Amino acid sequence: MQVSVETTSGLERRMTVQIPADQVDQQVQGKLQELVRTVRLDGFRPGKVPLSVVRKRYESRIREETAGELIATSYEEALQQENLKPAGDPSIEQTRNQPGLELEFVATFEVYPDIEPPEMSDLTIERLSAEVGDSDIDNMFEKLRKQRVTWTRVERAAEQGDRLEVDFKGMVDSQPFAGNEAHKVPLELGSDTMIPGFEEQLVGVSEGDRKTIEVKFPDGYTSTEVAGKTATFDVTVHSVAVAELPEINDDFARAFGVADGGIDQLRAEVRKNMERELEAAIKSKVKQQVFDALLGKVNVDVPASLVDSEIDALIKKGEEGADAGGDRSQFEQEARRRVSLGLLIAEVIQRNQLQVDPERVRETIENLAQSYEKPEEVVQWYYSNQDMLAGIQTLIMEDTVVEWVTGQAKVNEKSTTFEEIIQT
Repeated sequence: MQVSVETTSGLERRMTVQIPADQVDQQVQGKLQELVRTVRLDGFRPGKVPLSVVRKRYESRIREETAGELIATSYEEALQQENLKPAGDPSIEQTRNQPGLELEFVATFEVYPDIEPPEMSDLTIERLSAEVGDSDIDNMFEKLRKQRVTWTRVERAAEQGDRLEVDFKGMVDSQPFAGNEAHKVPLELGSDTMIPGFEEQLVGVSEGDRKTIEVKFPDGYTSTEVAGKTATFDVTVHSVAVAELPEINDDFARAFGVADGGIDQLRAEVRKNMERELEAAIKSKVKQQVFDALLGKVNVDVPASLVDSEIDALIKKGEEGADAGGDRSQFEQEARRRVSLGLLIAEVIQRNQLQVDPERVRETIENLAQSYEKPEEVVQWYYSNQDMLAGIQTLIMEDTVVEWVTGQAKVNEKSTTFEEIIQT
């Protein structure tokens, strides 16, 4: 087998492979002789069909089948011989397949890039730290109270924080537009759910009032039909209601599933949950910094085939969640980043012989399973589902890489607050 490789552009390679004619002809001859023993043709007894007749009728088809088999095996052998690692599937063209001549094919493909990871000591990572204080828990309790808010109708002028029930009808240039009209819509003043200026002009209205207001749609509004234009809205107020928050007592604790221990027990559970949330946020921010730092030091030449595959994955993920749209270009930058990072991480793993700790995988799965009614069944399900197990292993490997990198890099510790870490 003769193999020649040329670089066509960047990571693309064009590999020409020639398989000796006698090897091809020998396999074709063997298949034809096997066919003689089994083929059934009119006018001949089974096993008595002359080879010349079989050759005339079947040689072309058998030669094509043989070529396909030889190309498949020879392609892999040629890659090993030339020490090539293709990224993605090749484009294979059969350029010669004639009796007495070498079988020739050309495979065009991209190879994985050579990557030189940066010196980890050149990386600088900032690791935030904070504690969950009593004031943080107090703030969380206020959020929990708002989750249990009740609304009481009042006969007075509306104030910020009140909830109105309104009808509205809007016009732009004396013409209706999409979404211009609604009936009995709940609207909390100060929630900023409407376009700027709408809610502010309803402060002071009372039940039964009708008011005409003017607002301007932002220039970057999602609907180009009205973006940057001034609209007039006729608003009818059906009711005004004031928020009433529950008292923080044992009944409040029971509403959140705390049967014993009252508020003190609820505070303890809230603190524990917030500490878990804080730990996860710190870990996530460090991971993001490590990945950004690695990519910032290395310019990875990524195979287009891998970027295309990653775009397909992002589009599929978008279709499962939100509307992904039909423009592939909007996913290209993120896909290129993911592929670059994946190749770089893989190189770090290989060079430093990093491995996934099975005990850490089990511990992670068991922790995830604790929130279910039957944790042991969830654990068994993870271990019986290779895709789910691989996902956990990937996360653990990423964490292992991050820990290894931060062990080599310069890490600056910075104390801050719970809110700053969670909100940024």
